[in-house]
Amino acid sequence: MNGKGIAAALQLGAAAVQLGTAFILSPESGANARYRAAMQSERTHSTQISAAISGRPARGLANRLMTEIRGPSAPDIPDYPMAYDAAEALYAAASSRSNHDFAVQWAGQGAPLARALPAGDLVTTLMREYHAVASTDR
Repeated sequence: MNGKGIAAALQLGAAAVQLGTAFILSPESGANARYRAAMQSERTHSTQISAAISGRPARGLANRLMTEIRGPSAPDIPDYPMAYDAAEALYAAASSRSNHDFAVQWAGQGAPLARALPAGDLVTTLMREYHAVASTDR
């Protein structure tokens, strides 16, 4: 989520880094206003992993969907795409009643470091930060 993190990952042997969460607040992102607000809140400090929505483990902002879908009284989760379709239907029904507790809001562990910059400016900033750190490590 910043140049220091990129440098650390590469120094530890990573071939690349994935920074999708870094771009959620970019104006080019398709994130809706509620997702953007959540990404600028304290919720970014409590992400969770769940495979219940897409069938594959993925990290997102904790909300009722993330917590109740894997609670002790939750039924077994059907395979993809049924689980995904059910989550979409649940969100549609809840949001039609102004309840947004069931939105899927994917976000990585670096979510608190997200910056609201245009994508091009963010890439430039990340590279500038990376080069500043990488040049001092030599």
